[in-house]
Amino acid sequence: MTIAGLALALAACDQNGTTPAEPEDDPAAQVMPEEEEVEAPPVNSILRDDMPERPIEKPPLMPLEVTISYPDGGSELDEAAKEAIANLTASEQFAGDGAIVLRGHTDSEGNDEANIRASRKRAEAVAEMLEEAGASSDRIKIIPMGEQNPIEPNALPDGTPNEEGRAANRRVEITVEPPSDDTGESAPPAAAPEETAQADAQAND
Repeated sequence: MTIAGLALALAACDQNGTTPAEPEDDPAAQVMPEEEEVEAPPVNSILRDDMPERPIEKPPLMPLEVTISYPDGGSELDEAAKEAIANLTASEQFAGDGAIVLRGHTDSEGNDEANIRASRKRAEAVAEMLEEAGASSDRIKIIPMGEQNPIEPNALPDGTPNEEGRAANRRVEITVEPPSDDTGESAPPAAAPEETAQADAQAND
């Protein structure tokens, strides 16, 4: 058989379906090899496990200052004053052993001697309540100031009494120092020059 006859015979077989065509490769039918699980690289932490934790430093305790008012005069504590003292006695400063300084004040009505006595009585009323709350008497220092340190004018510009200013001046200023340091010593704060002069004058009376 010639080459031409062989080619015709093969073409005839294809048309009659006697010779199946080879299937084409199907990309979807191909089985992909399993991907190997890749281990993630370790994360380097800036914190070392062997580093000790630093303690959080507590800020130093500051002195506590509270003003007790006597708007109606006299030396009796009203409800507002009692509440203010109760809040003070619940403080961290009061729970320590720091000095407690009470500075009593009056308005300008009356003479100097009477005002010194009145300012002392007001401070003593506060001291009594502080001692009832647990403060030892040796922690408390009373400084009667009288009328010499007003915080408001005692008189109006025309010379008439300034009732609101006088009410504000009738007061006791409390300073509670922080607990003593590691030495166990707790010194009261230094008195102002006018307080020292007042104390000297009383000692000479």
